[in-house]
Amino acid sequence: MSPKGAQSPRFELDEPHGDRVLVIIPTYDERENLPLILQRLLAAVPSVHVLVADDGSPDGTGQVADEWAARDERVHVMHRTEKAGLGAAYIAGFGWGLDHGYDVLVEMDADGSHPPEQLPRLLDALQHADLVLGSRYVSGGQVVNWPKHREWLSRGGNLYSRFALGVRIYDITGGYRAYRAEVLKALALDEVASTGYCFQVDLAWRTVRAGFRVTEVPITFTERQIGESKMSGSIVREALLKVTQWGAAHRWRQLTGVFRRKPA
Repeated sequence: MSPKGAQSPRFELDEPHGDRVLVIIPTYDERENLPLILQRLLAAVPSVHVLVADDGSPDGTGQVADEWAARDERVHVMHRTEKAGLGAAYIAGFGWGLDHGYDVLVEMDADGSHPPEQLPRLLDALQHADLVLGSRYVSGGQVVNWPKHREWLSRGGNLYSRFALGVRIYDITGGYRAYRAEVLKALALDEVASTGYCFQVDLAWRTVRAGFRVTEVPITFTERQIGESKMSGSIVREALLKVTQWGAAHRWRQLTGVFRRKPA
């Protein structure tokens, strides 16, 4: 049913050739940002579908998403009843996307920090990878208008994660990424308990351990201009604690493996 007063005709989608791509955009109080990111995304890559996973935003973000979905067949909306965290929103979105037969599932923030115009880079790189990370910290990557303390906190977190987990990923905390459906089907998503930005480290780490191909492509990350960041001290503490635990468990498995292989 079209929203009252809507003037735009409903967009009729022609089935694209090749992979069916779903971009998942979690939202909480992003009423002003959501129309901007949807407009940019659907102009940049018209063949994609979008799933807005709204956590019961009190500012009416869910209603804005419904209005878009009513006039554009590419846009879908998942209404969640509570603010359960970024990880829970993505897990629910992945489940919806897999159930509906999408071949590629993309994570993207609603605040405009992840440029939709650079999505083709991620999709192109999937020709030779199973998970592609949009990276701020590889050659060609950039960070724009981010406070220096936030940038150094991010760089430090990535450096620590790289050391603790023993992975050669330079932006494992980044949230702009594209998964092949086969990766998400193989991972035990119902066992993922990370809720904040630690979720990004968790899934990348699981993907590496499962033996899938992971690569990074440069992106330009731009600090949001509208609204407030969802980053908090508790999110940082969760990430630090869990990465330390995962790293320690990984080193212990390596050590015990050496002793098991050592001849008597």
